[in-house]
Amino acid sequence: MKKLYFTPGPSQLYFTVEEHLKTAIRTDIPSISHRGKAFESIFQQCTENIKSLLSLPEGYHIFYTSSATEVWERIAQNLIAHESFHFVNGAFSEKFKTIVSNLNKSALFQEAPEGEVVDVSSVLIPESSELISMTFNETSTGAMHQSSEIELIRTAFPEQLIALDVVSAAPSVEINFSKVDTAYFSVQKCFGLPAGLGVWIVNERCIEKSLTLLNKGNSIGSYHCIPELLSKSKKNQTPATPNVLNMYLLSKVTEDMLLKGIDQIRLETNYKAALLQHTISESPYLTHFVANAPNRSKTTVVANTLINSDKIIAELSNNGLVIGSGYGNSKSEQVRIANFPTHSKEQIELLSDQILSLNI
Repeated sequence: MKKLYFTPGPSQLYFTVEEHLKTAIRTDIPSISHRGKAFESIFQQCTENIKSLLSLPEGYHIFYTSSATEVWERIAQNLIAHESFHFVNGAFSEKFKTIVSNLNKSALFQEAPEGEVVDVSSVLIPESSELISMTFNETSTGAMHQSSEIELIRTAFPEQLIALDVVSAAPSVEINFSKVDTAYFSVQKCFGLPAGLGVWIVNERCIEKSLTLLNKGNSIGSYHCIPELLSKSKKNQTPATPNVLNMYLLSKVTEDMLLKGIDQIRLETNYKAALLQHTISESPYLTHFVANAPNRSKTTVVANTLINSDKIIAELSNNGLVIGSGYGNSKSEQVRIANFPTHSKEQIELLSDQILSLNI
């Protein structure tokens, strides 16, 4: 039985990936040099598509890394000399804070209980913080900030750099990237690709900050520091051999998304998210984990389970539908359901029907 994966990453491949993979193998994409014209064309197309899909302003650059996890370390090295401030409300926002601390920099933070988000309007952020970090959509808990909160931070702190984790949000949720200085994601969630590629967005302020730290004698890393990434990106290249196949697939999937239209993708995301939330409300086995409805993720829906989550997951899997368990200590007490662009309305409707017909 061919299964449908609603796991929050890796997840179901985007529905066009199979054909693009066949084309890639047929045309020897995995064998080409990352210093050749063919790769430079892939790099350029991939970058242009991402900028268009996310409506990035002028002066924003795209770099490619091994993962979003790598970007945490690169931000800490390149954009923070002494101190950062973090909104923490789950495992991934916590991990970024920890990485900054591991690099012997002060990581101040305000923490919200899991399933909630920090009240941005009430937080006191020291002016000494050079960078303010927010995980827009916390994949571990399904709690999502509002775009208006980013604008509040930008207005209150015009001089600080703002870093935004959009790992399980982009491109499904509209975000005004002109209000942030750096953002990042991995491709195995909303973009429906195999894991192993991270995308790092930086603006000119980030470039200036990294050069300032470098000129002051600070260590900003080596082959994946911002100056080196920028130098190579101007040639449509990467400092080290990248995941060429995944970059090719990303260039093709983003092209497919542009052809479909980002407005249509987001309209469908909203419909599917509403259906999943309704399903949780109606199910005798599930309850909402995120109590405040406006903060419920549209892309990573998390529900408490009134029985061991393994039983629900196993029953759905027997019918070819694979959903995720809770994260960490919540593994047996929650389920997580991905709502990514590759998941059609019909597939989400099928999953909803199956959940509501469970008899365990």
